[in-house]
Amino acid sequence: MDVATENPVDAEEIDESDIVERIFEAVIEQRLPPGTKLSESALCEAFGVGRMRIRRSLLLLASREVVELHANRGAFVASPTAEQAREVFEARLALEPNIARLAVQRATEKDIAVLNRHLEMEYVAHKERHRHDAIRLSGQFHTLMAQIAGNAVLIRTMKELVTRTSLIIGIFGAPGVSNCRDDDHAAIVGAFHTRDAEKAAWMMTLHLRHIENHLQLGAKTTDSVDLVQLFARP
Repeated sequence: MDVATENPVDAEEIDESDIVERIFEAVIEQRLPPGTKLSESALCEAFGVGRMRIRRSLLLLASREVVELHANRGAFVASPTAEQAREVFEARLALEPNIARLAVQRATEKDIAVLNRHLEMEYVAHKERHRHDAIRLSGQFHTLMAQIAGNAVLIRTMKELVTRTSLIIGIFGAPGVSNCRDDDHAAIVGAFHTRDAEKAAWMMTLHLRHIENHLQLGAKTTDSVDLVQLFARP
């Protein structure tokens, strides 16, 4: 099959949104390191679609700042600088303590139950050393805070910041460091049970500073990735 042309059968099986989400998840879970070249031919083979579909998907990812497009060079997973990393954490420290405060004030009993279940999933992922699941769940915890706060603008902003943080940790994280510690999240959820909004805001501040302080902002790592093996379905 010529992967450079569209296949009508394959086109019905997977569309741009599916491709975008799978690449996005691979970035969030740090299976696609920052700076990885996203070869169009390899992605065509992996997803079983033509080049136009891959190009549209990469454009969508670029609009979310997950992918960088370079003329005559192709597409690469975004690779933030140390200064951009500092700016991301500056933004998170400005927003997330207040998100946590609002979430505590607005949380229903059902919301708190959802948080408790999420903590359980995080605990299992860490205990069983399922690193990709732990990274994904840790990011979801922060967007869940915004959802409980009930602010659509903050939800969109948090999704972007969580994505950027995953890229940052992929570059500057010390060996063994994931996005978050589950016991930090447990301390934040504890403030929901006591309805202590100020404690939640303060614990979120400490949590974010802990993550930032464990980054090695002078270091960069880039690993090669087999895109066909990563994305091809069994």
